[in-house]
Amino acid sequence: QVQLVESGGGLVQAGGSLRLSCAASGNIFSINYMGWYRQAPGKQRELVATITNVGRINYEDSVKGRFTISRDNAKNTVYLQMNSLKPEDTAVYYCNAEGLYSTIYSRRSFTSWGQGTMVTVSS
Repeated sequence: QVQLVESGGGLVQAGGSLRLSCAASGNIFSINYMGWYRQAPGKQRELVATITNVGRINYEDSVKGRFTISRDNAKNTVYLQMNSLKPEDTAVYYCNAEGLYSTIYSRRSFTSWGQGTMVTVSS
């Protein structure tokens, strides 16, 4: 099937920047949608940003103007550039992708999640 591996998390001071990456691998036929979600301690997972295969982008209101999502279709990779980070951005960030993968006999849909990468913003 399809695996997602995230990287780029870490500890940063408020006002700083981080760049997250998520690479998809497997018998990928197409990826229609890639996105970033986050889950802070004691809170539900929430959408951060999404991007479709034709470049349609959506951001959660609190990150607009600070975060930028982009993707490299040739590399099946999605990025999240996070600037002007705030302590309230502290969370585990998860990558998500939806699309089609190939089997010997057919193509099937998939929805995959990465393992998560921790982002900690200190005040």
